[in-house]
Amino acid sequence: MAKFGLSQPLRRIEDPRLLKGGGRYTDDIAAKSGAAHGVVLRSPHAAARILSIDPGPALAVPGVLAVITAKEWKEEGLGEIPCVIPLKNSDGTDRAQTPRGALAEGQVRHVGDAVAFIVAETPQAARDGAEAVVVDYDILPSVTDLATAHEPGAAPVWDGIANNIAFDWETGDKAKAEALVQQAAHVTRLTVVNNRVVVASMEGRAAMAEYDATEGKFTLTCGTQGSWLVKDLLAQAVFNLPPEKFRVVTPDVGGGFGMKLYLYAEYALVCMAARRLGRPVRWAAERTEAFQSDTHGRDNITLGELAVDKDGKFLALRTRNYANMGAYLNTFAPMIPTMAGTKVLASVYNFQAIHARVIGVLTNTVPVDAYRGAGRPESNYVVERLIDAAAREIGIDRVEIRRRNMVPSSAMPYTTAIGQRYDSGEFARVLDAALEKADWAGFPARRAASEAKGKRRGIGLAYYLEATGGGPTERAEVRFAADGYAEVLVGTQSTGQGHETAYAMLTSNELGIPMDRIRVIQGDSDEIPTGGGTGGARSLYSEGQAILLTTATVIEKGKQAASEHLEAAVSDIEFMPGRFGTGAGGQFTVVGTDRGVGILDLARIQRERAARGESATLLDAAEVAEIKSHTFPNGCHVAEVEVDPDTGLVEVPRYIVVDDVGHAINPLIVRGQVHGGVAQGIGQAVHERTAYDPESGQLLSASFMDYALPRAEDLPDIEVDLIEVPCETNPLGVKGAGEAGAVGSPPAMMNALVDALSTVGVKHIDMPATPEAVWKAIAGAKAA
Repeated sequence: MAKFGLSQPLRRIEDPRLLKGGGRYTDDIAAKSGAAHGVVLRSPHAAARILSIDPGPALAVPGVLAVITAKEWKEEGLGEIPCVIPLKNSDGTDRAQTPRGALAEGQVRHVGDAVAFIVAETPQAARDGAEAVVVDYDILPSVTDLATAHEPGAAPVWDGIANNIAFDWETGDKAKAEALVQQAAHVTRLTVVNNRVVVASMEGRAAMAEYDATEGKFTLTCGTQGSWLVKDLLAQAVFNLPPEKFRVVTPDVGGGFGMKLYLYAEYALVCMAARRLGRPVRWAAERTEAFQSDTHGRDNITLGELAVDKDGKFLALRTRNYANMGAYLNTFAPMIPTMAGTKVLASVYNFQAIHARVIGVLTNTVPVDAYRGAGRPESNYVVERLIDAAAREIGIDRVEIRRRNMVPSSAMPYTTAIGQRYDSGEFARVLDAALEKADWAGFPARRAASEAKGKRRGIGLAYYLEATGGGPTERAEVRFAADGYAEVLVGTQSTGQGHETAYAMLTSNELGIPMDRIRVIQGDSDEIPTGGGTGGARSLYSEGQAILLTTATVIEKGKQAASEHLEAAVSDIEFMPGRFGTGAGGQFTVVGTDRGVGILDLARIQRERAARGESATLLDAAEVAEIKSHTFPNGCHVAEVEVDPDTGLVEVPRYIVVDDVGHAINPLIVRGQVHGGVAQGIGQAVHERTAYDPESGQLLSASFMDYALPRAEDLPDIEVDLIEVPCETNPLGVKGAGEAGAVGSPPAMMNALVDALSTVGVKHIDMPATPEAVWKAIAGAKAA
């Protein structure tokens, strides 16, 4: 890693533009001609048959242009919004099917289910039209509680799907795990709730479609985490058209967190309406609408068993996870608790066997899919809660039991009991660094000081391990533009992570081009032919590999071009990228002479030669990198909480993170990503409660009046240190950082809270530990 002039905490180059109002989000972009506005009429019922829909009163509203229902959708021969994940049940049968058009046909299955799309000249006319549509519903029994939805007698979400079970999947060595549990000196059993969360991105979803009748081509502008998935699903699954008939453009995106990965019904509806009406159509979600239609996250109930021997060594881990899928299987939903989540069940520990069973349950709720970490936070949560419980039950210090069972660095590369191969990791070193930074040994004095004020103070830790998404390929392109800039075209999509800065740093480091002369381009599926998008903390390690390949090709082409310009043999040309950050551009020189040419000047000279019709070697290049391996970021979180026993209020006076994300290209960006993830994890742990009425199925927490996102005053100064253990599976040595904060924070918080409440007799509490829940737990322990 000595070759890198990186690792500098540079401020993000995109921030001045964004902070000064220069961002261009979907709803900022005007259509080429006057756009009509769409509004979705949504079901007010959790479960009901649609007996009839009368659009007549809506069509009479001034300005209303069309009312589109499932009838019109079917008449145009349009397909379904697909779930793309095939999955086999443990008995070899296929998972259940939950077919979904863009609009409900015959039955609605959750509050917010789309029933009709009203298009009008103005947003207000569209809203007035939506209120005028007459829908006759026959209300059906609903089920929203994951704990009971799979029990016999529960209201069916879909006819023909017994007990609302969409799939029953398993992985691992069942027989070996069972044998180890039977011979164990002690088995700790714990059931934990991983509560449902609403993503609540800063920028709500929005879309605008334009249709060129001459070319038969759609242009869809919308906020995504990668234009290409949306394009392919629109073309192949919905419209049955060649992919080249769709252009998907993603401008700036104000937060994604997994929720903006997918093809949503509204994106297909604006396309259909634009073609039908012969004019652009746009739609933008209001906040309550987003609560009812954006995918939600988490919502698991997991039963865990941890078997240990007489020395406190881990033998086996068994889990049975009930995962709420909501009313429909969304794009990637079956993969999240299964293949994605179980990948990290071994965490950093040496288990002899693991067996995991995952039961996907359908309910009359908003569909659940990937949310920051996507299955891995849920798995880490049950493991770290189990370890703390086991330490209490068998009387081993909770730090010692972890240290005793960690995979040593000398064992790398290491294959886990679940079959994942770790190429690198120094887990004990990271643990010790976190404990030292947190002053773990000095905690008793801080606890005593809190108790003197009538408060209960606790400290908790959680060691997490993440597995990044990725593969199988990623593409990058470098073009030298006429205005003197180098353009880097990437197949990922920034939703606020700082990609422009990271990619510019990497390109500058390789080519010696000043960062202020580099322009990062993303999100246009016509200009960039392929891309894997952003998700699973994959961006830098996948796109970074593609950028390295592409810049290497630029250099080789540059040597050929320089040999032509300098009239020297290619073998005599060398490239010196210059020192990163100095502003000195990369130079092609003739070995042993002072003759040379800068890379930007050479690109301009060759472009001008080509424009004159002369022979020229252009420096532009594009390469596709094969992404062969996952990476495994890991780290240790230490949380301190202080509880007011009279009110149940939980405060977080201190929060420590020590992370190994491999080589940190920009440590400042890494720390920012960790801060954001920890904020989301703290929010899930003690603030965010998604509540459905058990009788009506109404979403009770459908606005910020009822759903508590963490505020700045709820968060401490999150302290982050980085220990770099470079990954050996990619040339950058990076492991990924985007999801790390959200993976480790919920178990650290809840372990700290149990530690605080143990002094009053509380042994277990679930998320979200709101003041009401904490107060009730304290009162219950006192009564017992």
